[in-house]
Amino acid sequence: MYCTLPTVLTSVFKCCELIHLRCCRSFQGGDAVKTKFIVFLLLLFITLALTGCGETRHLLRYDKPAEEKVWPQLPDKPRFRYVGQLVGESNLSAVNDGGAGAAIGRFFKALVGLNDRPDTSRSLLRPQSGTVDAAGRIIVTDAGRQAIFVFDQKLGKLDVWRGATKDFNFVSPVGVAVAKNGDILVADSELRRVIRLDSKGNPKSTLGFEDLERPTGLSIDAKTGRIFVADTGEHNIKVYSDAGKLIQVIGQVGTRRGEFNAPTHISFVGDKLYVTDTFNARVQIFDSKGRFIRAIGSRGLYLGNLVRPKGVTADSFGNIYIIESFHDYLLIYDQDTRFLLPIGGTGSGIGKFYLPAGVWSDQQSRIYVADMYNGRVVVFQYLGEQGQSDASSVIPISVNAVSASSQEK
Repeated sequence: MYCTLPTVLTSVFKCCELIHLRCCRSFQGGDAVKTKFIVFLLLLFITLALTGCGETRHLLRYDKPAEEKVWPQLPDKPRFRYVGQLVGESNLSAVNDGGAGAAIGRFFKALVGLNDRPDTSRSLLRPQSGTVDAAGRIIVTDAGRQAIFVFDQKLGKLDVWRGATKDFNFVSPVGVAVAKNGDILVADSELRRVIRLDSKGNPKSTLGFEDLERPTGLSIDAKTGRIFVADTGEHNIKVYSDAGKLIQVIGQVGTRRGEFNAPTHISFVGDKLYVTDTFNARVQIFDSKGRFIRAIGSRGLYLGNLVRPKGVTADSFGNIYIIESFHDYLLIYDQDTRFLLPIGGTGSGIGKFYLPAGVWSDQQSRIYVADMYNGRVVVFQYLGEQGQSDASSVIPISVNAVSASSQEK
């Protein structure tokens, strides 16, 4: 548990309550005893506030198994390797114990029963989607927690952002993307808008409230700064300028090419826009101007068919990744949309999913899956056509750990 001001105050109040219950009722000394008691509480507060928060350094680690897991399995040439999973604060491991000050803080927290009590609000509950910014931070939306989780690999810390604006918090954050200037954009389907935060999670502005019915998927064209929003409620894709002006609407409700029935997740990669057309059981691909190119998938009973597709992304090698949420699979296709490989099946073990939602990739060819009902993000490493990857690209942890202070807004 982090030593934050709320934690300190909680410890103090609980200590006061404990001492009052166990000691004060037996005191019969009048005002003098009460004065001594108040002085004691003040000293206790100072002790906790000034020495109980010694610096503890952390590393952010993936939960991973002792044995390597790859797909496809040997003797076939492996293409993907399981890296681990992110679940929340439990991914942080202490490098040191924080010294004497932290020991005092732990003593008082143990006295009132706070030590080693997991903070469930800092664990993923229903992760929806995510992205990785230029600093390597893994940013995950969680509709269950109504918050944005920011896993900082370099600094070894976890931040939880709850404030959508200065007046209200997130309600149902789904899509998330990083703007050209480093701002974080979040589509909240219940707030009916896209929220812009700075890189530290401070609210800046919103867009789309007048235009959007139920925004879900979100992606940004890194070259132009255009913002693509999947409006599930109006069955189209709305395109905004970086300044927040609506400049284009792609599609309408229907089943023909370029039409949608409840689009949910989108991804703009290279010069192509990938749209999960969920209730039409397909993924549609468009060029940078919104013109239809081709579609992937159709309803069916075999692996590679789609029933309820959700997340979609593509990597730098042209591989296309689609979440088939109904059957709990991550499906991989090549750049010509030929089906290559499934990973998944229903369950909670390694390589299994339970109603997965979003999928995204980073510059090091890692693939992230928001395994929604398992409350985790599962991470895979693409090994390339040779079944190998650059060793430097698969190290999930930075050794440059610093004090892991929490941030909640």
